[in-house]
Amino acid sequence: MTRQQPAAKQYLGWLLGFVLVKIAAQYLLIHPVYELHRDEFLHLDQGNHLAAGYVSLPPLTAWVARLIQLLGNTEGWVHFFPALFGALTLAVVWATVHELGGGLFAKVLAATSLLLSAVLRLNLLFQPNSFDILAWTAAYYCLIRMVRDARWRWPVALGVSVGLGLLNKYNLVFWAAGVLPALLLTPQRRLLARPGIYLAALVALLVFSPNLLWQAQHGWPVVWHMQELRQSQLVHVERADFFKEQLLFFLNSLVVLGAAAVGFFRFAPLRPYRFVGLAVLFTLLLFAALQAKAYYAIGLYPVLLAVGAVYLEDVLREGRRRYLRPVLLAVVGGLFLPMLRIAFPLQTPEQIRQNPGTYEKLGLLRWEDGRNHPLPQDFADMISWREMAGLALRGYQQLTPDEQQHLVVIADNYGEAGALNFYNHGRMPAAVSYNADYVYWFPRLEGLRAVLLVTEDDLAADDAVHFTSSRLIGRVQNPLAREHGTFVYLLRGPDAAIVAEVRQQIRTEQRRMRAR
Repeated sequence: MTRQQPAAKQYLGWLLGFVLVKIAAQYLLIHPVYELHRDEFLHLDQGNHLAAGYVSLPPLTAWVARLIQLLGNTEGWVHFFPALFGALTLAVVWATVHELGGGLFAKVLAATSLLLSAVLRLNLLFQPNSFDILAWTAAYYCLIRMVRDARWRWPVALGVSVGLGLLNKYNLVFWAAGVLPALLLTPQRRLLARPGIYLAALVALLVFSPNLLWQAQHGWPVVWHMQELRQSQLVHVERADFFKEQLLFFLNSLVVLGAAAVGFFRFAPLRPYRFVGLAVLFTLLLFAALQAKAYYAIGLYPVLLAVGAVYLEDVLREGRRRYLRPVLLAVVGGLFLPMLRIAFPLQTPEQIRQNPGTYEKLGLLRWEDGRNHPLPQDFADMISWREMAGLALRGYQQLTPDEQQHLVVIADNYGEAGALNFYNHGRMPAAVSYNADYVYWFPRLEGLRAVLLVTEDDLAADDAVHFTSSRLIGRVQNPLAREHGTFVYLLRGPDAAIVAEVRQQIRTEQRRMRAR
């Protein structure tokens, strides 16, 4: 069977240019009115509590968060790491094109298609998703190398990619679930008869083992988290919407993705890699069957962009067809430009509220609760956190020094607790919550004299009676913020009954987060 040999030149100067543009774009494509995202606050706070695992996700993101803290814990560094992971993904796609025999046009086309896609939007936020896509892409690349190269370095690299991917997000299990049947159904099943693939599995297990041990020691909270996710969010996912969003992620480069599907069958040098196409298909169908969120599948596409670019380079190589190469690049870029205005937080929240038409037509105003709102959910999760933190700090400053030493700050959810801890770091005690990992981070409650409460609900009378005084410090005023109306209360003199109730709720939540 004919196999494409790696290209002669890597064109690393061009790659460096794309990497610099990529990193710069991640800083430029966000209006300064927006703050950090709700999820970013949780991940950054996990860096203050290093462990081998967490209730909501594996530990890699927290380790990166600790590095961000060492570098100054500024928003600039928070944005840098997802941009870096996105740039590394682009470099792996470039290397994949090179391995498949693609020249400069194929490399530029694949890089442009990846750069101008939903990945650019995703890389704005410090979440596990950016490294997740990098891990998927690197794992596919290592498998592709193993087809032609029998050296041990590629099984080891595959194991490291999968292991680190699992330490970042359990999503990579679905990568393996697609690859295994794809290999069995193609001539590359021979890889399963070689020791290399089992070495890769062993390396992945060793890299991932710290989190496996942590899960076992803590009663497998990942099982509870998956159940909670399905009941509260995935139940609202429509399979038709899942497939519609797949098209939107790479709408401007669908021709490149389509070319990959054709190339696997019509272009002889790509036929040894058909298992990649089948693996993508199997994983996509599995995600749809499980009602997964659409963005879980984004990691499937970078390798397809590489394959499609290689095939299109061959198709447009001779005669007048070669003049279509710049036209294709222009189409990929031109179709993406209208998407910039709606897919990225470039407009202020008020501008979006006044002109919601396009957002509504594309389903971008639908939140995970299944209802439409004035802003896209991610955008609403990026405003008014400083306002909330300012209210909490104002309440803290009204306490006596002794009360400040015997204070607990309790928030309703991880976004509120994390925002307070980011913006008020070093100026007041760390906030906690009964939500997510924060339930394990409560301070000792002996001698408690005051509670600073951040809550979405008004203070109930049967709670207020447990304090000698209660005072409303303020509410979040921005009507477009997801936290609009959130209360900040200062509660003094808690009685023994409310302290016992807090302790009991902590124990209850910790037990609830265990699978057994």
